[in-house]
Amino acid sequence: MVATLIRLSGDWDLAEDCAQDAFAQAVRSWPRDGIPRRPGAWLTTVARNRALDRLRRSSTETARLHEAATLRPPSDPDVTSEAALASEDIPDDRLRLIFTCCHPALALDARVALTLRTLAGLTTAEIARAFLVPEPTMAKRLVRAKHKIRHAGIPYQVPPPQLLPQRLAGVLGVLYLLFNEGYAASGGENLVRQGLCAEAIRLARALAQLLPAEGEARALLALMLFHDARRLTRVDEAGELVTLEDQDRARWDQAEIGEASEVLQAARKLSPPGPYQLQAAIAGCHATAARPAATDWPTIAHLYRQLAEAVPSPVVELNRAVAVAMADGPAAGLPLVAALDRSGDLAGYYLLPATRADLLRRLGRWAEAAASYREALALAPSPAEQRYLSRRLDEVAGGT
Repeated sequence: MVATLIRLSGDWDLAEDCAQDAFAQAVRSWPRDGIPRRPGAWLTTVARNRALDRLRRSSTETARLHEAATLRPPSDPDVTSEAALASEDIPDDRLRLIFTCCHPALALDARVALTLRTLAGLTTAEIARAFLVPEPTMAKRLVRAKHKIRHAGIPYQVPPPQLLPQRLAGVLGVLYLLFNEGYAASGGENLVRQGLCAEAIRLARALAQLLPAEGEARALLALMLFHDARRLTRVDEAGELVTLEDQDRARWDQAEIGEASEVLQAARKLSPPGPYQLQAAIAGCHATAARPAATDWPTIAHLYRQLAEAVPSPVVELNRAVAVAMADGPAAGLPLVAALDRSGDLAGYYLLPATRADLLRRLGRWAEAAASYREALALAPSPAEQRYLSRRLDEVAGGT
């Protein structure tokens, strides 16, 4: 809805305000009049009419009057008709919006924040938590990003073919961050936000169709599908976190895993291994293992080494440490974790002490494991992760 309003009005703040107004009107009128046959079309119509009214009231220049005119196409005088909205190419609007959000003129953190705010509907407070910054700081970043789009004349469109490759990396990165925010939310009671995962996958599909020759676009889609196939088993009925080795593999979505495998194979034919292809291969090793003991940890460790060479990252190195520990024993992974600890690159990242704690637990070094679990517990972002770490802490404190 917001994407459509931005295309029609060119005003980000107006679009968000009118979308909120439409929902407020629905809360008032739907309990009285009943839910419309096409709720989405009803909301978009109301929001569009609201935008039209506001632009008319504030229009004192020809340009503003022209913007208002675009909200009521001459061929469709009845903008209250639900059928009028049925023909709107809303998914394409969202694709235009993500390319606008990911324009290289914007700083990377601004691209991600604006995408999460506008496409995913996250609140400013949620985005601030994801970036580990105060909420007022994030609010200012979002305002600056919107102003830059307006004043720099950044077009609201999918760029022409010759510009797509240079924009692709940024768009892929933002889409994966969008998926990750749904798969492991940075805040709130729910660890998994299914709507965000579904939206990220939908956009990844659209991007792969738009760029059929780009292997990394398909690899990202495969990566998301492998992860999403396990999504329903990541928490139990009580909302508690379930680790990979304890998940019920019979409940994994085998159709989705099969599709992911086919998409990954197609990506391999299009291009040499890139970051998303390597990550998808790792996810595929996990998703296709019939039981935890059947996981091919040596291959996963090798893939992480390749990934670390392609995109050096302390988080990748931490994951490689886990893979090495699973392939060669916990004692082999601890020095890698200790090196990351000394570097300070992952200071404040709860998974560093949590990984150290888990390796120490597997070695039976209870007191050291307990200290690391306490450190991780103080940094864990979500209640589900905090409860999981608390349970682990109780286990090692009891010597079990």
